[in-house]
Amino acid sequence: MEVPVELSQILINEAVDQQIIVLKEQEGQRSFPIIIGMPEILAIDRRLKGYELPRPLTHDLLAHVIDQMGGQVIKVVINDMREHTFYAKIWVRQNSKTIEIDSRPSDAIALACGLNAPIFVEEHVFDQLQM
Repeated sequence: MEVPVELSQILINEAVDQQIIVLKEQEGQRSFPIIIGMPEILAIDRRLKGYELPRPLTHDLLAHVIDQMGGQVIKVVINDMREHTFYAKIWVRQNSKTIEIDSRPSDAIALACGLNAPIFVEEHVFDQLQM
């Protein structure tokens, strides 16, 4: 089962390479942090604030490619956690076909933030975090 979540915190500390985002379930109290890199957190922050750059960065490029190919990002799902590493899928609808694209969670979330696509976490990922 997929649980709808929101990006509840972005913690940027320019003194270190590892940055933190926190996902929180929309209709509950569970949340968890994901450690990401500085470029990814800046991309997420920029996309949330709606900053446009003169030239597209990677997440902008991916959004444009999907759009130009007639696709639409319908959701992002944090679908697994193995050995303390999170995994994600970007779900793209193109015509009547749905495609799942393997992704790092940080890239998938950055893409979702710029497109206002919903973010979900598989229930079993929350279960693993409770252990």
